[in-house]
Amino acid sequence: MCILELKKNKYPIYIISKGRYKKPLTAKCFIKNNIDFKILVEPQEYRDYCNALGEEYVVALPFSNLGLGSYPARNHCFELSKGYERHWCFDDNITEFWRLSKGKRWMCHPLECISPAEDFTDRYSNVFISGFNYESFVTKATKKPFVINTKVYSGILLKNNMPFRWRLKYNEDVDLALQILHNEFCTIQFNAFLIDKVSTIVKMEGGNQDELYKNNAYEKKILKAKSLEKIWPQYAKTVYRFNRPHHHISWKKHFKHPLIKINNDKN
Repeated sequence: MCILELKKNKYPIYIISKGRYKKPLTAKCFIKNNIDFKILVEPQEYRDYCNALGEEYVVALPFSNLGLGSYPARNHCFELSKGYERHWCFDDNITEFWRLSKGKRWMCHPLECISPAEDFTDRYSNVFISGFNYESFVTKATKKPFVINTKVYSGILLKNNMPFRWRLKYNEDVDLALQILHNEFCTIQFNAFLIDKVSTIVKMEGGNQDELYKNNAYEKKILKAKSLEKIWPQYAKTVYRFNRPHHHISWKKHFKHPLIKINNDKN
């Protein structure tokens, strides 16, 4: 049997994790598929993660229990990846990678998503983040292999020299996208390459959910939704759906600037 040799990732891969050394799903997925990565954890949990995964995969952060959510750890990835043009930042609850083409989906090796996503992103000079849509969010009717100028989810490729950083306790991914788009740079969300993850609020313990939301229903339902509206009133509004508050942003309405392709024609 001929086994197709997969192209390895070009950029370093990091996972942000807290309180999930018993179920480090993304890390287990990468180890199973022989993908090199580092998982960033707080020092008080370093030994627990080493016992679960092996010391070669675990990096201890230089801080702990800041009460700020995941953004300080996410920003530390920029420091670790100096010397590279980009780096990956994954959530810790991803279980599978998928491909989508002509309405059909199939589970695949993670590098079948990661490597082509890197190559495609590198075609453009003004893409500061790109990443994968959720498998559950696409349907047979999904036609576009990617969309631009929208939020990017839990598997994100970030440009290292961009002047923007993670900064919010809540909705940090939406805020980072808005920083980029407000300044007329672009994002790419892939539909052709997908991830599947376990819900953090409903199905998984640990993570920053415990630190941010435990015994505080008001923060969980109200403060999180309104945090974006407070700093991005021109884009974000708080709406009520399914009997709870959500933020709403009309991405297509506000952000229409195009991708700028790099001209590699030596002639």
